Amino acid sequence: MKTLLTTLALIIVLISQGQTTISGQVLDEKNVPVLGANVYLQGTYDGATTDIDGKFTFETSETSYVTLVASFVGYEDFQQQALVENMKDLKIRFRESVNSLNSVILNAGTLNAGDSSKASALKPLDIVTTAGAVGDVLGALQTLPGTSANPDDGRLFVRGGSGDETQIFIDNNRVFRPFLAVTGNIPTRGRFSPFLFDGISFSTGGYSAEYGDALSSVLLLNTTDVAVEEKTDLQVMSVGGGVGNTQIWGKNSVSVNATYFNLGPYNDLIPQNNQFEDPYELLSGEAVYRHQFEKGLFKAYSAYSHSNFSIIQEDINVEDGFFFGLKNGNYYGNLNYDGRLENDWSIETGLSLAHDRNDLRIAATDIDTRENAMHAKLKLRKRYSNYFKINYGVEQFLVDYKETIFTEDDTFNTSISPSNTGAFTEAEVFVSKDLAFKAGLRADYYGLSEEFLVSPRLSAAISVSKNWQASIAYGQFYQQAQNNVLQYEEHLAPESAEHYILNFLFQKNGRMLRAETYYKNYSSLLTYDTERPQFDSNYAINGDGYATGLDLFWRDETSVKNLDYWVSYSYLDTERKSRNFEERATPNFASAHNFSIVGKYWVEDWKSQIGATFNYTSGRTFTNPNQPGFLNDKTGSFQSLNFNWAYLIDQQKIVFLSVTNVLGRDNIFNYQYSNTANAMGNFDRRAIGQAADRFIFVGFFWTLGSTDNQLDNL
Repeated sequence: MKTLLTTLALIIVLISQGQTTISGQVLDEKNVPVLGANVYLQGTYDGATTDIDGKFTFETSETSYVTLVASFVGYEDFQQQALVENMKDLKIRFRESVNSLNSVILNAGTLNAGDSSKASALKPLDIVTTAGAVGDVLGALQTLPGTSANPDDGRLFVRGGSGDETQIFIDNNRVFRPFLAVTGNIPTRGRFSPFLFDGISFSTGGYSAEYGDALSSVLLLNTTDVAVEEKTDLQVMSVGGGVGNTQIWGKNSVSVNATYFNLGPYNDLIPQNNQFEDPYELLSGEAVYRHQFEKGLFKAYSAYSHSNFSIIQEDINVEDGFFFGLKNGNYYGNLNYDGRLENDWSIETGLSLAHDRNDLRIAATDIDTRENAMHAKLKLRKRYSNYFKINYGVEQFLVDYKETIFTEDDTFNTSISPSNTGAFTEAEVFVSKDLAFKAGLRADYYGLSEEFLVSPRLSAAISVSKNWQASIAYGQFYQQAQNNVLQYEEHLAPESAEHYILNFLFQKNGRMLRAETYYKNYSSLLTYDTERPQFDSNYAINGDGYATGLDLFWRDETSVKNLDYWVSYSYLDTERKSRNFEERATPNFASAHNFSIVGKYWVEDWKSQIGATFNYTSGRTFTNPNQPGFLNDKTGSFQSLNFNWAYLIDQQKIVFLSVTNVLGRDNIFNYQYSNTANAMGNFDRRAIGQAADRFIFVGFFWTLGSTDNQLDNL
């Protein structure tokens, strides 16, 4: 018995000698004790919770080096490595986490759409419920500040830049032909279904060093990462129909949709300004496959579209007009993997492939174009802490473009194969939740012109008060000429622009106000001496210009029950000497004043959402040969009142009605003049207006197997 007692006493002594006491106090940035913080040794069950004085104490049997972790909601995790015997009477000071809701946002020049953004200007569903957008991603974005409305074109024209100066990416991969193929004076639209995307970032300037070859703007579309439910969507519309389906199994999911449009019956009912020989017809389909790995996500996106139409285009110099026919086939696909590596590193890889084919007939001339393109990208991210992160990346662009022109007398062939390489690095530094910086550097090598160009990108944001913050941004940007120019002069150097941006942001209780002023300095712009680029043009990179202005955006979701509205206004002052301009002038795609107001109101008794959009754009410049000068006159203003109505039959069925240009205003975008003067010595003109004065869209949407509440979506 005595031996047993001696043994037990020895064991107790050995255990007590193997225990080490760890103690200390946790304070915040103002030296105030933090109650309830968790303090523990990483990889063990040893730990404690701080008391009212922020103090903690616990024992451990660990020896040698250990990692002490302290955590509390709203603060950056604290970690300290040391010998266990040295962890006594510690003083731990928390730093407020930059991920908290009231932290500063680096957002100069950027408008976001998506519930994950703390400064979202739009929600993804706004794209399909905004009157006048007609379900087009780009149509909804044109209600935001910084854009100039060009309803006769349909592309994004940003802060004095042409439609070619905006690049579009899906899951960070370049989309080489993002718009449906059309002819002049008929507005195009994006090729993408808005239902496959849950995040949109629209940068009107000063964007990240990650993106190059864009003078004015980038639009980033992110496909949905996680499918939350299996469902089937059916759409029956006045111009066609569509079907979509989502399936989930294990860690895999796939979403597909297909759409068919035929404007023939619609053209018969609603008079058109264009005389269609064959109505516009479109067949398109998209699919997204997702697989969730333990430490990453793989996504594959694929889209195909085929369209065709033919019209007799009016021409003041051709009595019966001339024939224009177009067939377009387009494929785009990308593969992406985003995953976590060891030691807080992560990796993002992407590969996109595209093929586009146009078969055109213009009067007696046939034109065939073929384009194959590839974009490969690798990006590494290192998170040292929430206060310091850095990215490194490389990317490669390859394009093969061919054009063949068949005339009655001859055949002409041209081709071009640009190969461009880019590399970038960018660091994000949060000094505190109230002050942040981002600094980046991008290098591009343009293979055709053998130009190596470096682009610095800088931005900063500071919290002025609880609800106000200010941001600034600067960047140098380059962009290569379009393929239809490079095919005639492949050694042209890229065009250049500098962006300077100052932004103020206010957010409180569902209200947002953005005010942003900017200045863009253009240099090395493309010029040529013919009406349009052709084989005998004289090309140079000696143009220049500027664009400056003010953008305002206000959104209010809470002041009036069931009412959500936003107001956008942009003032633009711009001139440039580029393309075939005779002198510096305001280009005819830029308007001094752009105004939009969008409202959506839920009527409970009617189970309906009623929406309206009013767009106003001041007149655009044009050259009037009856007066001296270049781009010496202006059209009247563009005005359009649009209306939509969504009726919720039940949680799975919606009837949707949309009418654009309700008042039927005859908007004129430009004029075409005769080649010869009349008896009075003046040149006659023909007004170029909207392709369709009014577009009426009726749809029925039915979701099968959905657990979503359509009422909440609306």
